[in-house]
Amino acid sequence: MGTDIVRVELLTRQGCPPCTEAARVLAAVCAEFGLSWSEVDVDRAAEHHPELRAEYGDRLPVVMLNGREHSYLDVDEPRLRRDLAAAVNL
Repeated sequence: MGTDIVRVELLTRQGCPPCTEAARVLAAVCAEFGLSWSEVDVDRAAEHHPELRAEYGDRLPVVMLNGREHSYLDVDEPRLRRDLAAAVNL
């Protein structure tokens, strides 16, 4: 697949301490693979994507890998490393 088409997103909201910790961990793990990642605040995105807040708003943070839910409430580091390794080597 290569690093140019691996999409990693973190769904968060402002004032969420677990989201802040998840962002720290996700940044470190993605850096190991030379990947960028993005953060989406579900409350701010609700104007254009209300389904994000409806679907994920009560169980943040959520890690999305290539548009699919990967983990929630925290970053499953071993699983994420394994899945990223597989994704960048395909």
